[in-house]
Amino acid sequence: MLTRLAIRNVVLIEALDLEFARGLGVMTGETGAGKSILLDALGLVLGNRADSGLVRAGEEKASVTASFEFAALPQPMLDLLDGADIELDGGEPLLIRRQVRADGRSKAFLNDQPVGVALLRDLAPFLVELHGQHDDRGLVNPRGHRDLLDRFAGAQTAKVAAAYAAWRNAESRLDEARRALVQAKEDQDLLLAHLSELTALEPQAGEEGRLAMARADMQKGERLSGDLEELRQIWEGSDSPLASLRLAARRLDRIAGEHPLLGDALAALDRAVIEAGEAEDALRAAADALDHDPQALEAAETRLFDLRALARKHRCEVDELPAKMREFRAALDSIEGGEAELDALESAAQDGAKRYREAAEALHRTRVAAAARLDEAVARELAPLKLDSARFRTAVTALPDDRWGPAGMDAVEFLIATNPGADFAPLAKIASGGELSRFILALKVALAEQGGAATVIFDEIDRGVGGAVASAIGERLARLSSGGQLLAVTHSPQVAARGRTHYMIAKSSDGTVTRTSVALLDEAGRQEEIARMLSGAEVTPEARAQADRLLEGV
Repeated sequence: MLTRLAIRNVVLIEALDLEFARGLGVMTGETGAGKSILLDALGLVLGNRADSGLVRAGEEKASVTASFEFAALPQPMLDLLDGADIELDGGEPLLIRRQVRADGRSKAFLNDQPVGVALLRDLAPFLVELHGQHDDRGLVNPRGHRDLLDRFAGAQTAKVAAAYAAWRNAESRLDEARRALVQAKEDQDLLLAHLSELTALEPQAGEEGRLAMARADMQKGERLSGDLEELRQIWEGSDSPLASLRLAARRLDRIAGEHPLLGDALAALDRAVIEAGEAEDALRAAADALDHDPQALEAAETRLFDLRALARKHRCEVDELPAKMREFRAALDSIEGGEAELDALESAAQDGAKRYREAAEALHRTRVAAAARLDEAVARELAPLKLDSARFRTAVTALPDDRWGPAGMDAVEFLIATNPGADFAPLAKIASGGELSRFILALKVALAEQGGAATVIFDEIDRGVGGAVASAIGERLARLSSGGQLLAVTHSPQVAARGRTHYMIAKSSDGTVTRTSVALLDEAGRQEEIARMLSGAEVTPEARAQADRLLEGV
């Protein structure tokens, strides 16, 4: 609810600090005292357009600060605040400040963080619901009528929303599969050509590396073939180094026992024979590895060229060509199996549509039954509010298929007819300012606890009525405010007497400067103000006595 309002330099208000409580608060004062200034100031923190004319004459800027407290923030409000990166600690009030400069520029702050005015407008429906002479929000706006009816009916809309989401998801998957199948069929000839090329080549994973290494070895063999042949002849001839070493070792073996040094020489010679043998084996292995086969080299180079050319064609690495083959096969398989998959997806979409329609039709029946109950409840409130000839109707109409959504397939709008035989029409188009406010009051009473803003304000709901009608209005305002906060700008003493708190708005002038002030009245002050409302400029004892009776009667 609204707990505090601080106004600085707004039109006739120089400095004003107000505190508000739960229940019904009434604001009274003579015509022209400045009640509309308070509402204009409050409108600034709710995101209304800033007007330089609101800045008090001679001042550079005006400011309005409002504090709101909630037992628990509604989830939509939390989502809005989260989207603006604003966090509120548990129990922390929501503090909105708006500044307007004399040149028309304005700034907005939420808990001292700069925010856009658009955020204030988005938050406004959760903060204050204003009904007055130019009401275009709250219950008058048909965009909220369906939600109000659903809350009145206690309708379980989550099932419809879930069915709608499942249906749309099935439709989305079906559309995607259809597009993919059409595209695949268009690409079928190309896919077959690509797959034929790849199948003919049959690339293997890691093949490029193996071919490149084999080609490099064969190219080295081609370069080294002459040297290797000379070495082969040296090592394999009858007078090769290895043969000479072996001959020397046999001869030395016969005399090695004659002297220790000959034994050492024989050991060294044996090692040389072994190492020479190993060298011969290595040379032979190298010759085998570097064997130069011109046909094999040409075949390796040709395949390597073909693989790399195909990889460039498909814009991938050579080692990715096997995966490309699988991809093309899968695409062709999907064309063959696409029709079967499409049938399954079409069946799922039809089933989803059926489930949604069943849930939405059940919700429609719930809404129609609740609409009849709401119409009856509102009708009972109209006569006491001097709307005897008026009729109220909750219109539940079917939406075209393309406008079905998570809230169902219905449009809901509150309609009225103010005279016998007149056609029903939207609230704002038929009712005058006073009538509209009383219609809203009747609807509010009928809806009772079915949601709305934290604070409800009625501006001159009692315009043009008095006596029993004014008493009926006051009684309903008090009843409506019992579970929350309601503020009423009123000229009716019967309504003012119902207030739990009473604020008097007054205008004063010293001949040069005019100021508007607001005072919270005590019991004596309330009696005097209500007596003034009853008698006019001169308060009489009879008016005071009547004021006492009004106050005692509540």
